Amino acid sequence: MKIMSVNAGSSSLKFQLLRMPEELEIASGIVERIGNNNAEFTLKFNGEKFVSKDLVILDHSVAVDLVINSLIEHKVIETLDEIQGVGHRVVQGGELFKDSVIIDDEVVLKIASLNDLAPLHNPAHIIGINAFRKILPNVVQVAVFDTTFHQTMPAENYLYAVPYEWYEKHGVRKYGAHGTSHQYVSQEAIKRLGNKENSKIIVCHIGNGASITAVLDGKSVDTSMGLTPLEGIPMGTRSGNIDPSIFQLMNKKEGYSLEKTLNELNKSSGYLGVSGVSHDSRDIIAAAEQGNKRAQLALDIQSKRIADYIASYYVLLGGLDALVFTAGIGENSKELRLNVCKRLEVLGIEIDEEKNNSRGDKEISKDTSKVKIWVIPTNEEVMIARDVIRLGNFKK
Repeated sequence: MKIMSVNAGSSSLKFQLLRMPEELEIASGIVERIGNNNAEFTLKFNGEKFVSKDLVILDHSVAVDLVINSLIEHKVIETLDEIQGVGHRVVQGGELFKDSVIIDDEVVLKIASLNDLAPLHNPAHIIGINAFRKILPNVVQVAVFDTTFHQTMPAENYLYAVPYEWYEKHGVRKYGAHGTSHQYVSQEAIKRLGNKENSKIIVCHIGNGASITAVLDGKSVDTSMGLTPLEGIPMGTRSGNIDPSIFQLMNKKEGYSLEKTLNELNKSSGYLGVSGVSHDSRDIIAAAEQGNKRAQLALDIQSKRIADYIASYYVLLGGLDALVFTAGIGENSKELRLNVCKRLEVLGIEIDEEKNNSRGDKEISKDTSKVKIWVIPTNEEVMIARDVIRLGNFKK
């Protein structure tokens, strides 16, 4: 059967069409700059790529129509009936959703009620969900939340030391993110450990957004992102952890409003803020190699913070079986992996520099390393499709 995995952003729509249960990609693509008259659509299938530019796509409904019609036009599918399920990535499920769920009107309202916890993401997801429900009204649609994998964290790990009423009234706590990726990658690591019981794994999902998760026996017990994706390590444009008194200081010194400071921490910090070069790790690495000290500093700050989390989670887990790197930077930056692992040698984490220089899914630890180090490509789309199959009650 054919299942579509969807990730709707505020001005974009990413998708992957999969043949399940074989978990084979049939087609994928993205609509960018939705809401403009210069939108762009990319469709990939059978090793080919088709790009359409300067399109007038004013909303997500038009984008969904474009995607579906293009799949038919290119004979990827013959009719809409071939799509038997749609899974939607949703960043924030709060404490309302402990698992993925089949979407109905009530679920949409509950997702909307969590908009304050993910103002940049959840509203966009709802737009995408509604667009697909309109064009495929009789197809099973499932919401898959970034936060559900982290619902197994104990209270001492997810609660902040703030007035408890903030949690009771407003849900102020750590929720985490990238849960679908952390779950997929940790499951793959467990397989490689021979399905070892009480496995101890740390997953480093390092992309433009980045998070670290401690996984004990297949369950998340702590993660670096918090109430929002701003907490944790420095990222492409996000600051990661800071002293909240900075808000008051910037208001006093520069007249910054709360919103202005928060925007700077989300969009002008991290790699971009420290280096002054770019938010893209490839640009930062290139600048560092040319002697740009601020670029090297941006890399070092992030690697140091990643190592801090790994060391902390090593203690939390009571040891470590495997350290795994994934996502765009984690999978492709040999420099980041080396920088991080060199800081952790005291824990018996030894990286093989020759293995680390190659690309792809691989083990990069030395034979003498007490901890396995792997690069495992993530596949959030497959995890989403698996949940559609699991919840859709499809006949075998």
